Amino acid sequence: MIRSLAPLLGLVLLVATCGPVPPEQAARECEERARGAKPVSGQVRIGAGNGGVETGIDLGIVLSSDTLTGRDPVDIYDRCVRAKTGQGPFRPPNL
Repeated sequence: MIRSLAPLLGLVLLVATCGPVPPEQAARECEERARGAKPVSGQVRIGAGNGGVETGIDLGIVLSSDTLTGRDPVDIYDRCVRAKTGQGPFRPPNL
């Protein structure tokens, strides 16, 4: 009897993991994906003080298919949240 219920239990667990995710979790996951679509960005720092001149360059280079096709990160976030939760975002993305 128990052996006959094992496949059914496995199917129930599989379906449960494929269901909608909580909105906050979806927002975090979708923000990460949307950040990948942002264009290349960077920062240059130049400063002077008692210790002398200080300089630095920070480049953030991320190339994804979303970046290369020019997709809007906010649109990516919106579509991702809708796909994961079945409803629209409850807050704007923090990109």
